[in-house]
Amino acid sequence: MNFLIAKKSHDVEQMDKAYYRGASVLKGPMIPSESSTETLLKHDSNFQANDESCLRCEDPWRVLRIQAEFVDGFDALSKLGSAVSVFGSARIKEDEPEYNAARIMGEEIVKRGFAVITGGGPGIMEAANRGANEAGGTSVGLGIELPHEQGLNKWVNLGMQFRYFFVRKTMFMKYSSGIIVCPGGFGTMDEMFEALTLVQTHKVASVPVVLFGSSYWKGLTDWLQNSVMQRGLISSIDPNLFAITDDPLQAVRIACRA
Repeated sequence: MNFLIAKKSHDVEQMDKAYYRGASVLKGPMIPSESSTETLLKHDSNFQANDESCLRCEDPWRVLRIQAEFVDGFDALSKLGSAVSVFGSARIKEDEPEYNAARIMGEEIVKRGFAVITGGGPGIMEAANRGANEAGGTSVGLGIELPHEQGLNKWVNLGMQFRYFFVRKTMFMKYSSGIIVCPGGFGTMDEMFEALTLVQTHKVASVPVVLFGSSYWKGLTDWLQNSVMQRGLISSIDPNLFAITDDPLQAVRIACRA
């Protein structure tokens, strides 16, 4: 009896999970075993050159889907105007100080005539979108197809869901006049270092990048100064590519100065 109860509970839990792929929501046995990115990067050793049924799954055809995602993104954001991106963790709770700070940032960015762009998820992203929305501004969410994510937060009033991280990051960089980086994990750091690398290599015009929360970023900045720069792996001016502050209003002033 206990086994049957446990199995039923597990089945219900599985049906509660959702996988978002474009406009589709998949549950239970419909959830794919691989994401779009895994499929893109995987080489199929069993593929036969004369197997026409598989041709549309191969890379030359996949390029069309990638191209379409770029076109959709450029079309949706082409009239956005000046905007500031706010990066940060999806795991920050509403009662944490960083959430309130990001909400203030979203509001202040809008008051300065800028739109707010986030990854469209919960946590810091939700807070910044919330501040922008409550201030009556444009609140953009650039979501990403991930297993078991809930889609865009309710404070987004202009949103897109992307399959590919590299397309999504292109949209962030193309349409951001400034960037504020709040505490976050791998995804946040990926976005931050993408921005810093593009500025460092002059692939984009100089974009102000602000790290919010000096105590959180101290370990990283110490490592950049004392290890990376000391070994000559970055130049002495590279740490000047970003500013650090504990004041959300100052973060907005710096990010909006471009």
